[in-house]
Amino acid sequence: MSDTSTPAEGQRRMRTIKSFVMRAGRMTEGQQRGLDQGWPRFGLELADGLRDFDEVFGRQAPRTFEIGFGMGHSTLEMAAAAPEQDFIGVEVHSPGVGALLSGVMAQNLTNVRVYSCDALEVLRDCVADSSLDRVLLFFPDPWHKSRHHKRRIVQPAFAELVRSKLKVGGVLHMATDWEAYAEHMLEVMNAAPGYRNQAASGQYIERPQERPTTKFERRGERLGHGVWDLKFERID
Repeated sequence: MSDTSTPAEGQRRMRTIKSFVMRAGRMTEGQQRGLDQGWPRFGLELADGLRDFDEVFGRQAPRTFEIGFGMGHSTLEMAAAAPEQDFIGVEVHSPGVGALLSGVMAQNLTNVRVYSCDALEVLRDCVADSSLDRVLLFFPDPWHKSRHHKRRIVQPAFAELVRSKLKVGGVLHMATDWEAYAEHMLEVMNAAPGYRNQAASGQYIERPQERPTTKFERRGERLGHGVWDLKFERID
């Protein structure tokens, strides 16, 4: 997962505080094999700068950008279920990147590309304005202690950057299992210019079918934990 960084010229300066912590994860053989074999085919580099994703994927297609895909299970499920769409996933933790790449190869998917770095740097430097159909942010770190709230990725500058990359009519879809963070997301997004809340109630939407249910989420449901989904559409 990613947080704020310096924006392109003309955009409001974003904080440099990171919403993720780099962990030293142990790589399995399968994850390492996914990195070794899959990265040359499906990996993209921040240093390459602005990309033409029609050229990268070899076609024009609806395009989804996922921030912090974890171990990649949801990304794989979505990409396999929608071969007519393209998916760009970003994750900082190598075991998750290796796991996703391993799955992409095992399922012979061609509609997934991967960055392994700060997602907001990718948005800022590599993604053209008004080019994305969806941006996904599923279960980001809630940073639940008050003194850590500044680390939350969902901030006004985040909303502004994402809006600039979405097409008009494109959607930012967020999900969290922390009610206080859901309330924070709702407050930030309701105040963000250029968006419309897709919830008829003006709050949260029902869990959409296109968002896969994770093992973590199913375990939480058994324990009585809630999940809150929010969808905000770019309107200008």
